[in-house]
Amino acid sequence: MTVVCRPARAEDLELADALVVSSINDLTTRHGFGSMAAVSPPNFQLFSLTDDPDGLWVAEDEGRILGFAWSWVCGEIWFLAQLFVSPDHQGGNIGNELIERTLDHARKSRASNRVLITFAFNAVSQGLYIRHGLFPRFPIYTVSVPRERLVDRLIGPQFKWAPLEETASTMGRLVQADERVLGVSREKHHRYLINDSRTRGFSLYDGDDWAGYLYVDDRGHIGPIAVLQPGAVTTAFRTALGLAVKSGAPQVSAFLPGASEAALTTAFEHGMRIKFPMLLMASRDFGNWAQYLPRNPGFM
Repeated sequence: MTVVCRPARAEDLELADALVVSSINDLTTRHGFGSMAAVSPPNFQLFSLTDDPDGLWVAEDEGRILGFAWSWVCGEIWFLAQLFVSPDHQGGNIGNELIERTLDHARKSRASNRVLITFAFNAVSQGLYIRHGLFPRFPIYTVSVPRERLVDRLIGPQFKWAPLEETASTMGRLVQADERVLGVSREKHHRYLINDSRTRGFSLYDGDDWAGYLYVDDRGHIGPIAVLQPGAVTTAFRTALGLAVKSGAPQVSAFLPGASEAALTTAFEHGMRIKFPMLLMASRDFGNWAQYLPRNPGFM
């Protein structure tokens, strides 16, 4: 077998997504969580490929994709969104070859911080990343609740909201929020989400004052959320739950950092339960995670 690592192409991404889903479900099933991932259109991967093609790599043997790595850069953050090897080819050298390509992308980007989110129960991957200078920072929990169970629990104040539009003033506010909370601008990622037909974004208002933003997709999944004030995350998350209920999706879910006591408390008050735990790893601390709730392991 002769495995070749090469830059990914647009036509690779659907097959790469299928490989990632297979690898995730193999891992979560072996750890007693059952199948967690499902195939979906690789829209964000394609966006990232167009934005920065140096961040996506495949490992293949005679045309068959055996591994996939994907990283993106925003300002001082290099983020490893995915690195997976086909379950029947793990334990060899494919993972090492792919991580060398991704770390070379990090070096070329000159980002001062390297970040990723991995499964909390995957000790092998954590050891690999620690050896490359990324260390555990805090857990992140995928939580969910059936929509019908949530409807009667929605009590308490919510923010006023308005749909996000891709105007100069709105983009300026989004950039300001992310720089304040995360330390970097994610303007390009907001443009992606605002133009994603499956996702709706909202500005949040406390009276006449802009308080932050949130997104909800058509599957009832919440995130990201960012608020300007530390005490605003409870109201923001409650607002997001209400909007997710209005989406009509049968399940409502979110991705909540362990550093946000307010968000976790609100989630459990509304009947949400942990589906599985993940872990943020980084080469240094960053961000105020009491004011930012991520979207998923690939988007952050």
